[in-house]
Amino acid sequence: MIDQVTPKTSKVSSKGQVVIPVELRRKLGLQDGDQVTIDVNDNNELVLKKLPTALDWHNLITTIPNEKVDIDQNGHYNPEKAPHFHDWMNED
Repeated sequence: MIDQVTPKTSKVSSKGQVVIPVELRRKLGLQDGDQVTIDVNDNNELVLKKLPTALDWHNLITTIPNEKVDIDQNGHYNPEKAPHFHDWMNED
């Protein structure tokens, strides 16, 4: 279940800046220097999304198996030497 946050009010400064209230920053996990995308949906509502950080990407790719796969001229490989590749090749 998604935690609901009470809608907050913020003003637009003369420079076009908007302060994101602390409760919303915490909910999104926003910290100083984080990048966000801002878009307008079909209902003319602003949509703010946090972009992944370098650490987010690092944590994601460390979970991806990495192994050497030797494939012969006929396209065969040894499943015992490349079990992750074998599992990937046999996914439904």
